[in-house]
Amino acid sequence: MHGLNPLSIERDVRRALQEDLGSGDVTADLLPEGRAARARVITRQPAIICGQAWFDACFHLVDADVSVEWLVAEGDRVSAGQTLCHVAGRARALVSAERSALNFLQTLSATATTTATYVEAIRGTRTRILDTRKTLPGLREAQKYAVRTGGGENHRMGLHDAILLKENHILAAGSLTSAVTLARKLHPAILLEVEVETFGELREALSAGVDRIMLDEFELEELVQAVAEVDGRVPLEVSGGVGIERVRAIAETGVDYISIGALTKHVQAIDLSMRIVLIDGTR
Repeated sequence: MHGLNPLSIERDVRRALQEDLGSGDVTADLLPEGRAARARVITRQPAIICGQAWFDACFHLVDADVSVEWLVAEGDRVSAGQTLCHVAGRARALVSAERSALNFLQTLSATATTTATYVEAIRGTRTRILDTRKTLPGLREAQKYAVRTGGGENHRMGLHDAILLKENHILAAGSLTSAVTLARKLHPAILLEVEVETFGELREALSAGVDRIMLDEFELEELVQAVAEVDGRVPLEVSGGVGIERVRAIAETGVDYISIGALTKHVQAIDLSMRIVLIDGTR
């Protein structure tokens, strides 16, 4: 599933369960011990489903005997009112893990769904949709996985795996060229990107030999000019304030990437519901 890290999933889930359960679910104590239950999860709105591994882990870490039967696959597009899965096990485990499991599924599905909307909006162009570091604290790997599930691609994971020189870095170094030279000296094997605001800076970045250029606050006609001037020598990225209403026009200028913070920071959770029914017998 797009390079899932099992250790990262378990870490996320254990933290979420500890946050919710603390020393124990005192409400679940009202249910008869060992009473069996079953449940189904439905979506109240269309979505791209993402986060099944986190959902499953929430139940299995509370009670390894809980079973989850998925009726849809990860990355599937679903309709409002559709049943996503059936869950069965001890009633206490189902009610204790429910909220954390749904939190992961509704949040990651929201990220995947939003990403898919942007990807669809630029279909037929050469441009690719990227995420940013504007993720929910503690959920970066999970949200970046959700972006991939929705058809987007990841920018850098953090400050450790790529260099992005912006205005403050350039000012501190004395010039764009000086900043690039120092970055190359310190980290020669890491991708080096520079944000530029003018055509003068664009040309200086090209001369300095960067790996990618981010165009900041360029108008559409300026983006067309920049694409023509760079002529494929390095990839061009557009970032900052890109909404769904403008993304197609930006892509049609011929830039290589559009990075969008809204994929991960403006998350409106998918409306999901889990309905639990107690059944006779114990587990």
